[in-house]
Amino acid sequence: MRGSAESNGPLFVYVTTEQFVSKNHPLRSLKPLVDTALSKLDREFDSLYSSTGRPSIPPEYLLRGLVLQFVYSVRSHVALMDRINSDMAFRWFIGLSIDDKVWDQSVFSCNQDRLIRADIGSRFLEEVKSQAEKRGLLSNDHFSVDGTLLESLASIKSFRRKDGSDDDKPAGDFKGEKFSNKTHQSKTDPDARLYKKSKGASAKLCVMGHAMTENDNGFVTQIEATHADGKAERRAAKKMTKRQKGNRNKRITVAADKAYDTSDFVQDMREINVTPHVASKKKGSAIDGRTTRHASYRQSLKDRKKIEEFFGWAKVIAGFRKLRHVGLEKIKFYFSLAAGCFNLVKLRNLIAQA
Repeated sequence: MRGSAESNGPLFVYVTTEQFVSKNHPLRSLKPLVDTALSKLDREFDSLYSSTGRPSIPPEYLLRGLVLQFVYSVRSHVALMDRINSDMAFRWFIGLSIDDKVWDQSVFSCNQDRLIRADIGSRFLEEVKSQAEKRGLLSNDHFSVDGTLLESLASIKSFRRKDGSDDDKPAGDFKGEKFSNKTHQSKTDPDARLYKKSKGASAKLCVMGHAMTENDNGFVTQIEATHADGKAERRAAKKMTKRQKGNRNKRITVAADKAYDTSDFVQDMREINVTPHVASKKKGSAIDGRTTRHASYRQSLKDRKKIEEFFGWAKVIAGFRKLRHVGLEKIKFYFSLAAGCFNLVKLRNLIAQA
């Protein structure tokens, strides 16, 4: 007998979102790692909110949502809300039941400032990194640093004179105009700079993202975001190296490309008891036989390329090919979260291979 296509549905449905998630779903192995990291941030979350008043959307929900956005290449908070509303695996991962109402996307904007002030992005990265460290997957001695350009959300048409002398010109009228970061600034993204990293490339409004990775498996250990200029990579590398080394007396190595082969950077590293494994220039190199004669130097030059894996993942998967946010603080917050998500995926895969 033919079944009827008309149905009013049962009055009560006793199911959970987890019943809709297959046993081999990739989020099942990712969720425990995220939950462990967020549980370590419980005290920080308590300090962000008042003890009285109307309950907020739990910050754990927001961060789990951002993890999904980066890992699944969701283009915006609006698209993320639509996906959470319809995808049972997303609901389960965040902690929502079937009949829980999904919050409005503006909640991200309303809460991001307090998360940024508490440096939750860096703390999340640190907690994920500590899980990999406990499993013996991190090197404590050998690291690499590098920087990449992150194209600003601002249009080149917003790059106008600081003194306002070109305010009467139509936007995009660049006839006879000579651009300079000293005299011009983006009206919509003041932190962006007109810059190009290599000869032959076109200059773009951008900021610079920096990362430090350990050399065993390529986990990201430190993140920075700065204005884009010729010395930004070396300044950020020194800052990240000092933070990574802490108060330890043990010498570590830091690998980098030829852009870091300058006498000031090499000297700065040696002064803080760090061996600079920098790729040497053909002429005028600051690296000599004291460093290049060792096998560890040649190994570092091979391992330093692992850092490109993170930059590629951040731009292709996590959506950093073109920035969605304005301001260095916001960019660092989201870039740190993206680094934490990259580490999560790498950690999950290494655990599965063990």
